[in-house]
Amino acid sequence: MSASTNATDGATATHPAHPATNLQNAPVLRAGDVTKRYQLPVTVIDRMRRSARTALTALDGVDLELRRGEVLALVGESGSGKSTLAKILVGSVTATTGTLDADGERVPLHRDKDASRRIQMVFQDPYSSLNPRISVGSMLRELLVLHHIVPRAEVRAESIRILNLVGLEEDALDAYPSQFSGGQRQRIAIARAIAVRPDVLIADEPVSALDVSVQATILELFARLQRELGLSILFVAHNLAVVQHLSQRVAVMYLGRIVEVADTDELFRNPRHPYTRALIDSIPRMGAESVTARLALQGDPPSPFDIPTGCRFHPRCPYAVDACRTTDPALTPVPLVLGTRPGGPSTVPTSAPGTDTTAAQATAPQAPHVAACIRSAELGDVDPLHEPAIEADDPALTRPDVLLDPERVVETDLSEVAPAAPAASAAHHQEEPSA
Repeated sequence: MSASTNATDGATATHPAHPATNLQNAPVLRAGDVTKRYQLPVTVIDRMRRSARTALTALDGVDLELRRGEVLALVGESGSGKSTLAKILVGSVTATTGTLDADGERVPLHRDKDASRRIQMVFQDPYSSLNPRISVGSMLRELLVLHHIVPRAEVRAESIRILNLVGLEEDALDAYPSQFSGGQRQRIAIARAIAVRPDVLIADEPVSALDVSVQATILELFARLQRELGLSILFVAHNLAVVQHLSQRVAVMYLGRIVEVADTDELFRNPRHPYTRALIDSIPRMGAESVTARLALQGDPPSPFDIPTGCRFHPRCPYAVDACRTTDPALTPVPLVLGTRPGGPSTVPTSAPGTDTTAAQATAPQAPHVAACIRSAELGDVDPLHEPAIEADDPALTRPDVLLDPERVVETDLSEVAPAAPAASAAHHQEEPSA
């Protein structure tokens, strides 16, 4: 389908030419052309009408690579197929078609204990994913003994070390999930996932059920664990804001298919799919002019029972043309924009008319920027909105805390947002805007 498809076709369990090199350079986890369809049961009325069986297409030809030691964010609206893909990767759901490779080797349909240990998952709701009748210590001890992580004599010491990694103390071993707050329960869920020393951690919207004040601490915990343990993390979210300062790359998903993949900085500065642009514009901000007014999506996503022909985003796309209704675009490399990114020294390659791109291409990031849109070239420098997706001084870029708590930005007047400063007090939020 794109560069990732070609890579998937070339990745096999064994490669006679250079097996050692392939294993070293292979992504830690790769999904190739993964499809998941749920066949609905046939009712008596369907038999009487002789209706064809109805299938819900949750995933439709997904190609995704997770590199070793990186945090890859998977974002999209609810119902786009993110959680289904995460469950397929972790092995709790079987794909209808497609392949999964781990470290260059094909993942079997029925995974053994070691294959299951290498890919662990942190679920959205920590309370429902923890057994309320088992103490934290018993939970960790069962995992450590079952997978032979440490000798039995060292199980308690290892349990304490794991709890300390996630910011909990030794006394948590004898407590039960109901005795903890939501943020503490999520830390326990993370501790349970890393206890078996996995290579890949899949986090399925781990902060969406938490208070805003707790989200920042959990995100920082993921970042610290990635640095200290060298984990590869697939971070699933529906909000681009919460992953901007955590991930190295972002994959955008819409209606069961990946529509754009790029380095995080490149994606936020230069989105090339209208859906990505709309997600970025939907990040809440406190300011004189709401960014959401630039590109607001109309309507709801189409039904997965009846996916539109052509580009599946065209019913909601403000830039759709007749070709979009008939052409189903694949992920292809997009032309990049020349110049230096605001707020940073990184040089961005260009495709501007009459410009020599040779020198710029040499400094381009290794990760390709791909998008599934036939008008991606028009959404770069020559954007129909004639504005960058995010301004250089946007608080969402310069203030990490704004992404998690937009109310921390204090307005001094209607046209200016205050620079970074200590968190605003409640009195600021109660002030009425000037006329």
